[in-house]
Amino acid sequence: MAMLLWILAVLIGIWGVVTLVRGQVLLGIILIVVAFLVGPGGVSIFNA
Repeated sequence: MAMLLWILAVLIGIWGVVTLVRGQVLLGIILIVVAFLVGPGGVSIFNA
């Protein structure tokens, strides 16, 4: 499960960086923050 969350976080993070490069700053920042929240390390919304 942790590996799946890690892969999902990486994909969302890459999507956020690509969105930032395309000029949509707010959406890019939101996606990067969501990637940190989904990731299995540190802060995770799935660890209660």
